[in-house]
Order: sequence, then C-alpha cells, then structure tokens
Amino acid sequence: MSTVAELLRLNLHGVFGNRDAAARRDAAARAYSPGVTLTDPEGTVVGPEAVLASAAALLEDAPEESVLVEDGPAYASDTTGVLPWAFGPAGAPVVRGIDLITVENGVITSLTVLLAEG
Repeated sequence: MSTVAELLRLNLHGVFGNRDAAARRDAAARAYSPGVTLTDPEGTVVGPEAVLASAAALLEDAPEESVLVEDGPAYASDTTGVLPWAFGPAGAPVVRGIDLITVENGVITSLTVLLAEG
C-alpha cells in the first residue's frame, strides 16, 4: 500500500510527467481508485481512463523539452496531500500549480489541480 507522499509523486511523475503511454497506464493502475475524480480548470472528469486522457493531452500539446518537476516540498497527512509543481522547459517553467489529493485504502480518490495566477 502506497503512502500519500508516494502517491503524490506517482501521480506527478508516473502519470502526468511520463511520455511513455504504457508506463503511464501502469502508474495509473497503481495510483487511482476506479471512481477517481480529477478537477482542474477545464472541469471535472471521472475514472482512471479520463485521468489518463487528460495526462496524454497535456503531454501531446507540450513541446518535447517540457518537463514536469516538483516545485517545493510535499505536504501529507494520512488521507490528504499537496505537491507543488512546475511545467515547461527545464529551468524555465511556463506554468506552476499544486496537486491536492485525497487518498482512501492506498489509492487516490480525488485529484484537484490548482494553477498559480500570474
């Protein structure tokens, strides 16, 4: 069973930051509950397949040199965690945000993405 901190990083690096579709699918199978919800500025989607589609769209639309990196420490309790991140060319991110997850039984049940303003 994964910890909240491990799930934060699996979501960031294994799913949203991973350009290998098969590896993304494997990470999602370990990270998300069947009914996981993802809420971001574009709306809310439900289920691992919908989360995978969101990750694929992000990566397909981004230049190859864009990377998703941790942008500060993770904060975690037994059931909730947050992790700041940055996305764009290494050392020159074009967007920053925070992932907020809720965890039950060792998997993510909800993921909320908050983007930095400005």
